[in-house]
Amino acid sequence: MRSTRDRIRHAISFEVIALLIVTPLGALAFGKPLSDIGVIAIGGATIATGWNYLYNLGFDHLMRRLTGGTQKTPAIRVGHAILFEVGLLIVLLPFVAWYLDISLWEALVMDVAFAVFYVFYAFAFNWAYDRLFPLPEWQEAEAR
Repeated sequence: MRSTRDRIRHAISFEVIALLIVTPLGALAFGKPLSDIGVIAIGGATIATGWNYLYNLGFDHLMRRLTGGTQKTPAIRVGHAILFEVGLLIVLLPFVAWYLDISLWEALVMDVAFAVFYVFYAFAFNWAYDRLFPLPEWQEAEAR
């Protein structure tokens, strides 16, 4: 399992890189001021950082209990990313609608668009992160 320090590095690097990508793309795609999308992105990232830590900790504990390890197949990675985004979507929807003074439907459309981006981003980021910072147990499994 990953250490607390590693989980913090993971969560912060995930969010910082995502903010650099999603803020200008969101402003362009939705025709909203960069500053408004920036507030939504930073607020969402702050909430998502805490969710990321708790979700991944729980997911790894569940994987270890069910499979005996934490190495993820491509199918598990897809499910992992989708479940993360669904949970985050539920939490962020009221905040987006309130801050941008838009309907819940408009906020849902915007949130779904961000979630689709983040599903693909999370899949790619987590795969790359696992390659850059592999756990010793994975290296032992590959050597067998």
